[in-house]
Amino acid sequence: MAETNQKKSKEWQAEERHLKECRALIAANVAEYERQLEERRKETKALFDEVQSGNVELYDQLVTSRSLEEHSFNQLHKNTEAYGRPFFGRIDYKNLDEKLFESIYIGKHGVLRDKTTVEVVDWRAPIASVYYENELGEGFYEIPDSSTDGRGKPLQYRIDLSLKRTFDIEEGVLQGFYDSDVAANDELLVKYLSKNRDAVLGDIIATIQKEQNEIIRESPFRNIIVQGVAGSGKTTVAMHRISYIMYNYKERFTSNEFCIVGGSDILIDYITGGLPELDVYDIKHMRMDEILTHLLHSEWKKKFKLVSLPVNQAWKSKMLFAKELENYMQQLRNRILANCVVYDEEIGMLLSQKNNDDFINGNPKYSINKLLVTLDERLRNRIKIQCMGREEVGIYKRKLVQYKNYFSSYCYKGNVVSLYLNFLEMYGAEYYIDMTPVSEKIQHGIFDVYDVAAMLIIYYRALQKKPDEEFGQIFIDEAQDFGSIVYYALRTVLPECFFTIMGDVSQNVNYEYGMNDWRDMTQKIFHSKEDAFHVLAKSYRNTIEISDFAGKILRSASKGAYQIEPVIRHGEPVHFLESISSEEAAGICVETIQEMKEKGYETMAVICFSDEDKEIVTLRLSRQITLIDAQNSGFSKGVLVLTVPETKGLEFDCVLLWKPDLTGYRDNPRLAKLLYVAATRALHELFIVQ
Repeated sequence: MAETNQKKSKEWQAEERHLKECRALIAANVAEYERQLEERRKETKALFDEVQSGNVELYDQLVTSRSLEEHSFNQLHKNTEAYGRPFFGRIDYKNLDEKLFESIYIGKHGVLRDKTTVEVVDWRAPIASVYYENELGEGFYEIPDSSTDGRGKPLQYRIDLSLKRTFDIEEGVLQGFYDSDVAANDELLVKYLSKNRDAVLGDIIATIQKEQNEIIRESPFRNIIVQGVAGSGKTTVAMHRISYIMYNYKERFTSNEFCIVGGSDILIDYITGGLPELDVYDIKHMRMDEILTHLLHSEWKKKFKLVSLPVNQAWKSKMLFAKELENYMQQLRNRILANCVVYDEEIGMLLSQKNNDDFINGNPKYSINKLLVTLDERLRNRIKIQCMGREEVGIYKRKLVQYKNYFSSYCYKGNVVSLYLNFLEMYGAEYYIDMTPVSEKIQHGIFDVYDVAAMLIIYYRALQKKPDEEFGQIFIDEAQDFGSIVYYALRTVLPECFFTIMGDVSQNVNYEYGMNDWRDMTQKIFHSKEDAFHVLAKSYRNTIEISDFAGKILRSASKGAYQIEPVIRHGEPVHFLESISSEEAAGICVETIQEMKEKGYETMAVICFSDEDKEIVTLRLSRQITLIDAQNSGFSKGVLVLTVPETKGLEFDCVLLWKPDLTGYRDNPRLAKLLYVAATRALHELFIVQ
C-alpha cells in the first residue's frame, strides 16, 4: 500500500511539473502571437490604405497579410483558451509497426512547441480516438482522409496501449487524475455533469463516451441516423461531429457547405452558440421550413405564406403520399417523353427510340425539362454529324432551324403550384379525401411544411435546371418532429449531400405527423449499405431522481421501445408544489426561482402545456421577475417561459412544469411525449407546480 502511494505521489509530482511546463510554453506562445498579431494588423492596414489609394499591385500582398493576421488571431485564441486547462487526457502506447514508444497529452486545442513539434494533441486528431475508444492492450487507430492501404480503406496503425489517463484540472491547478480502461472516469464524469449548463458544455470534450465518439468520428461520406434518448448528448455529438469533420477533412469540405437544420430559432441559437468553442465558424443554419423553401429557388414567391401544421392532414407527411406523388411525376415524364424518335427524310435517322431510351433511363436524376433541353443538344450534334460531307450548301443551318427547340418546346411552362394542385385532385379522388380546404388554401398562397416538401419533389422531377451543390453536409436535430416526406424530399433533391440526423421518437410531440419509429428512414430513404443507424441509450443530463420520474412517463410515450439508462448521479427529489389558484402558483414559481438563483443556477425555464397558459404565466411572472424573451434574444442565461415544443433540444439547470396532467398521459401517447420532453429538460432540479 505504501509503495502504491509512493508511486502515486511521484506520478502526481511528475504530472504537476508537466502541467507547469506546458502552461509556461502556452504563456510564451500567447505573448508571441500577441506580438505577431499587432505587427500583422499594422501591416494589413498599411497595405489596405495603399490599395485603397490606387496601388492595386499590392492586392495579393494584402490578401496574404490578412490570411497571416487571421492565423495569428486563431493561434492566440487557442493558446489563451488552453492556458487554464492545457490538456484533459494522456495515452501511453507502443507503435507496433515502427517499434516506438509514445506518450501523448490530449487537449481541447492543439498546442505547438514549435512549427514541427506538437506539445498537446488536438482532441480531433486521429491518434486522439485511442483515448476515447481503445481498451488497454493491442489495438489500432485510423488516419481519415489519407492515402489508403490499397483497398480503399484508411491507413491503420497498430498499437499496444499501456496507459489511459484523465485529468481534472481547474484554472491551471491539478485536482486529480484517473487511470482507467474507459475514456472518462465515472467520478470525474459525475463531477462535470453536476456543474451548470455552460460549464458542462465547456468540459464535455474530456468526457465523450465511446458510443458518442463512434458517431462523431463516423466517415463524413455516409448518412447516419441517431436515435438518442433525452439527455444522451445528441446535440453535443452533432456539434462535435461538425468540428471533427472540418478539422480532418478540410480539403474535402468548406465551412459554407455545412448547414444545421432545426425546428425553431431557439434551438438553432442554442446549437450555434456553442460552435465557436469547438473552432467552428461561418456555417449555415436554417429552420426546416427555411431550407425547404430555399431549395425551391424562384418557385417560392415572397407573397407565399407558411403556416403551422394543418389539422387532420397527417396523410401529407407520410411516405405513401410521397410514393403516389412520385408515381404521378413518373407518369407525366413518360407521357412527355413517350416518342422521342427523330427521322429526317433528307439526312436519315437522327435519334432512335433505343438511343433515347438509353439516355433517358441513364439519367434518372434529370428533371423533365432538363431532359428535353439535353435532347435538343443531342439532336443538334446528330444533325451536325449527318450533314458532314454533304455537298448541298446550307443544309446544316437549314436543319438547325427546322429542328430548333424540337424537344424543349414541350418543356413544362407552368409552375410547381399548378402541378401540385393537379396531383392533389388526383390523390383526393384515389383516396376519397375532400381536397377543397387544401386546394383553396394553396390557391391563396398558403402552405405548410409538407406542402413545401411535396412541391420540392415536383420541382426536382419536372423543372430543376441544374443540381443543387450548395450543401455537402447537413445536420438535422430533433428530426422526429417532421414526417417522412420531408426527409424523402431532401434526400431526393440533394443526392450528393451527406446527412447526420439526430432525434428521439419518444419525444415526437407532433404525434400524428412526425416520426414514431425510424422504419421509413432506415428502410425507404437512407437504406444504402453505407448508411448507418446508431442508438444512444444513456442519459447524461438528468439526475437519477429526474430520470426515474421521466422513465415512468417514457413507458407510456414509447411503449417500451427505447428506455433511459441514466448515469449514476443523484440529486434532489422531484419537487411537487401545491397551490389553490393560478395566482398562488405564480407566487410559488417566483419564490422557487429566487431560491434557485441563490444556489447558483443560471438557466431556468417555466414550461407550459398550452399557449394560453404561457400567456398567463408570462404576464404574472413578469410583474415580479425579469424574463428572457427567447424569440428576440435567443437562448441565453436567465428565466424563460416556454411551451413544450419550444423547449425541444434545450436543457436548463432548473425546470418548473406549470400544472401538468399527471394522470391523463397513461392512455394518451401524445400527452405522454409532451410530459416526457418537458421533464427531461432539467439538468439538476425539477419542480411540478400543481
